[in-house]
Amino acid sequence: MTCIDIVSDLVCPWCYIGLRRLDAAIAEVRRERPDFACEKRWRPFFLNPDTPPEGEPYLPFLEKKFGGPAPVAALFERVRAAGRPWGVDYAFEKIEVRANTLQAHRLIHWAQQRGDAAGLVERLFVAQFQRGERIGDLALLVKVAVECGYPGEEVERYLASGADSDEVRATEHRFRAMGISMVPTFIIEGRQVVVGAEDPVVLAAAICKSMA
Repeated sequence: MTCIDIVSDLVCPWCYIGLRRLDAAIAEVRRERPDFACEKRWRPFFLNPDTPPEGEPYLPFLEKKFGGPAPVAALFERVRAAGRPWGVDYAFEKIEVRANTLQAHRLIHWAQQRGDAAGLVERLFVAQFQRGERIGDLALLVKVAVECGYPGEEVERYLASGADSDEVRATEHRFRAMGISMVPTFIIEGRQVVVGAEDPVVLAAAICKSMA
């Protein structure tokens, strides 16, 4: 079983594309090695650790960061063009709030203790980039979890408790201390590191090298 750590943040549009490209890379590896098995482990990253708990207005943040409306519009178009071949249609115009993603990362942490969280992660990216839903909102996170088959009351109690917040923050700090500053970053078997939403050929090569 090959372990793939995926360091990402749910407000990073390239991380969504990276998810799809990784899946394509795994499919490519399986064409050569039909018995290939892997475990994806989603790891937290905070693109903007200073985001307030309630979030902040989306466009004003980006316009301040990138220098105005025109650079942001160009960025959106680049991301849209990159996402189309992978079936990702971005609806940036629906996003009103840039979320603080601590609670969403906590939910993923909780789900991973119960099995594969890939479906939940996919749904959270859909919430952020295709529906414009506020993924920092606890009620929305409970709704998403229920849609993915998790027990709503248990998820609600967990999120309200604040449990594992320090652990999630510590995990994020650990990956930063390793030198990770860009997401997505893929760490394969703790040895091969691929930074960015790379082409599936690059990711597949790294996976194969980790097994050599």
